Amino acid sequence: MGVWWAPALRVLVLQAAWALGGGQVRYSVPEEAKAGTVVGRLAQDLGLEAGEAEARRLRLVAQGRRASVEVSGASGALVVSSRLDREELCGKSAPCALRLEVLVERPLRVFHVELEVTDINDNAPLFPAARKNLSIAEFTTLPGSRFPLEGASDADIGANAQLSYALSPNEHFTLDVKSSDENRKSLFLVLAKPLDRESVAVHRLVLTASDGGRPPLTGTVELVISVLDANDNAPQFNQSVYKAQLPESAAEGTLVARVNATDPDEGVNKDFSYSIVSLDPAGNRALFTIDPKTGEIRLTGALDFEDVQLHEIQIEARDKGSPPLSGHCSVELEVLDVNDNAPEVWVTSLSVPVPEDAAVGTVVAVLSVSDRDSGANGRVRCAVWPVSPFGLVATFAGSYSLVLREALDRERVSEYEVEVRAEDGGAPPLRASRGVRVPVSDVNDNAPAFAQAVYTVLARENNAAGAELARLWARDPDEAGNGRVSYSVAEGGGGAVSGGAWRSASSYVSVDAESGRLWALQPLDYEELQVLQFEVRAVDAGEPPLCGNATVQLFVVDENDNAPALLPPAGGGPGPGAAGEAASGPGSGALWAWAAWGAPAGQVVAKIRAVDADSGYNAWLRYELWEPRGKGPFRVGLYSGEVSTARALEEADGPRQRLVIVVRDHGEPARSVTATLSVSLVEGAEAALAAAGSSSSGPGLRAAPGAEGDASASAATNVWLVVAICAVSSLFLLAVVLYGASRWAPRAAVLSGPGPATLVCASEVGSWSYSQRQSRSLCVTDGAGKSDLMVFSPNFPPPPGPAAKETQPEPPALLDTVSAPPSPPLPATPLPLCRPFRPPPWPAVAVAVLSPRCPRVVVAGQVLEAPDGTVAPAFVSLPEPLDSWGTGGMKIWPHPAAVLVHS
Repeated sequence: MGVWWAPALRVLVLQAAWALGGGQVRYSVPEEAKAGTVVGRLAQDLGLEAGEAEARRLRLVAQGRRASVEVSGASGALVVSSRLDREELCGKSAPCALRLEVLVERPLRVFHVELEVTDINDNAPLFPAARKNLSIAEFTTLPGSRFPLEGASDADIGANAQLSYALSPNEHFTLDVKSSDENRKSLFLVLAKPLDRESVAVHRLVLTASDGGRPPLTGTVELVISVLDANDNAPQFNQSVYKAQLPESAAEGTLVARVNATDPDEGVNKDFSYSIVSLDPAGNRALFTIDPKTGEIRLTGALDFEDVQLHEIQIEARDKGSPPLSGHCSVELEVLDVNDNAPEVWVTSLSVPVPEDAAVGTVVAVLSVSDRDSGANGRVRCAVWPVSPFGLVATFAGSYSLVLREALDRERVSEYEVEVRAEDGGAPPLRASRGVRVPVSDVNDNAPAFAQAVYTVLARENNAAGAELARLWARDPDEAGNGRVSYSVAEGGGGAVSGGAWRSASSYVSVDAESGRLWALQPLDYEELQVLQFEVRAVDAGEPPLCGNATVQLFVVDENDNAPALLPPAGGGPGPGAAGEAASGPGSGALWAWAAWGAPAGQVVAKIRAVDADSGYNAWLRYELWEPRGKGPFRVGLYSGEVSTARALEEADGPRQRLVIVVRDHGEPARSVTATLSVSLVEGAEAALAAAGSSSSGPGLRAAPGAEGDASASAATNVWLVVAICAVSSLFLLAVVLYGASRWAPRAAVLSGPGPATLVCASEVGSWSYSQRQSRSLCVTDGAGKSDLMVFSPNFPPPPGPAAKETQPEPPALLDTVSAPPSPPLPATPLPLCRPFRPPPWPAVAVAVLSPRCPRVVVAGQVLEAPDGTVAPAFVSLPEPLDSWGTGGMKIWPHPAAVLVHS
């Protein structure tokens, strides 16, 4: 059991250690590393897959100062980008650790990396001055006398800053080095043998400082020692080290410390003065001053805890003897922190705009907060103001993420001004803030909505094509393309039946895609279309697009644009028809009827029938007798159209009466048509005979045979004459038909001359181009002939010469019985035909119109039959060129029972 728990326990300990470390990655790199030096495999250490670093834009964010390192986009490694100088970055601080933030997008995450810059021995020890002058009295200065020297400084740290000193060989002086602590050493030049100015007046020694680097670096200073006479007691301080503390907010003139020294000599050799010999750091000499008589050290500048926490001042007391002697001490001033630095807030990364459908928890910005103060003065609290859908999440010491707490709605609030406020823990606390503008980007979450669900539009008929009928408007609260609405008539969204066929609404109206204006594509005709209902769709340009629909009911308002039209007489047959314009003169409706002399008043002679295609008042017709005016023998019913006798007819009224009747509607303006009725007055028996002969045209009413066709119709002898002429003509025509049948029956085909060019059809494989039509009547029954077989020959270019004139179009004929002369040979180029036929070897095709009267035809050996006795066209291609009839024609073999009938 214990063996099983041991590995698990080790894993738990490692996880706990990682959690305590804050998930921080640490690297170290020596200073002065060359650019491009790989510090560490950052992407791999952060758990990113190969190629993911560049796809997710792995990048580095420095806090406050130049990092001199960067992330390689391809490999995701942390590499040196510029010169790394530990002394410039951290000074004497050890260790020199740079806190870096690494950002990864999609999703946005923040990692913290600590980079330690290790020291190398790149700085040689440096003395404050290249030469040091000393004055030592001869003889009176006893062996063992000590003279303090300023040590060298090394910008490096650690072993590279551990200095050792050596003095050039001589017999009078030695060097004494004492370590006050691990980083500080005191140097003293010790007199080993009394000096004799008469022997050597000036001693020149070289003091060498060597650091602990490998290889070590050295620095030197020249000691120039002048040998003096007399004064043999130097001033002595009561303390070798003075310690003091001041807050960094101490004002100029504040007393730092008071030093005190004594000299046992007498007279001039007892008088001495104080002076500042050196300061550490060396650049702070202007911060302090000392009274030469009292030894009071005062501030002459401002202290800054964030720059220097400890100042070391070397004080010298020099007497006025000859030679003068001096004593030395040091003053250590500790600077105390004061809350004099407000927090600082930086936005290190900002991902805007934020889509309005962003999920709760989305990171909008990454902020870094710092305070240069220490302790409670440097502890910072952050908050978001005013109240908004955003909040702060602490991710690491001094690092916060601005995240989304609530769902966004751009249509309600399109932009947020967020202020991040920071406050430290000092007394009184100091504050700072940073404003962040967060725009919200639009998402297509709103469909266009029409102002009305149903639009009712009234349009007068005969409107101009392109006339504006109405304007539709749909609102989409989204912006840019998501709110840009385009309009269209919905496919399958409506239509109407016109001429027995269904037509979609898009054939009548169109909607402007941008403005929503409803246009008429063609003039509307109330007689064709009364109500058109369709749907208009509004679609935005979002992704995916959203749409809204509205129903449009278009009512066509009738206009009086149709004049009354005369109908044929009741019972069938061709009746008069006329069309008249409003306020126009009489038209061309010519009718005639019979009336017997002596007919009583009120007898109906004829009835005028008319219809108006309009509706309502525009189609309400009234009949008026235009001529003759006054009291004539006839009258017309105002709304019935019946022509009746106004009184008993007399012989004095004449053999014929001409009536002009105007049919007028009630529209504005009114439209009318006129009908001319010729009433022949005959005896009662003749009227009965005429009525019997014209029973198919209605009682007493027939269409006139022509503008001049009413001569001799009133006499009975004329009737019998017409009957006789028709009988004789019929016999003659029958004889001609029989003769022609016996004359042409043995022949195999009949060829006609060229006719006018006629376009037949077109398809994807070609077209039947303009061809010369030839028609023949070919039937298998005894009925009257009609054009049931049409032959189409190719439309080749006419040959050169006089023969080209024969190819000019001639007036069309339903049937030609005259054979055409032989034509010149035509090129044998296949002619493209209509599907489903394939191009035949010879460019010719026959078209037969089959009907119950001619249900069976044999063409080129192929039998063509009409199915179920219906009317149907049949097509057949001729397989070979023809014989002496010419290459432009063809042979037709009729059925043995077929009879050629001429029309």
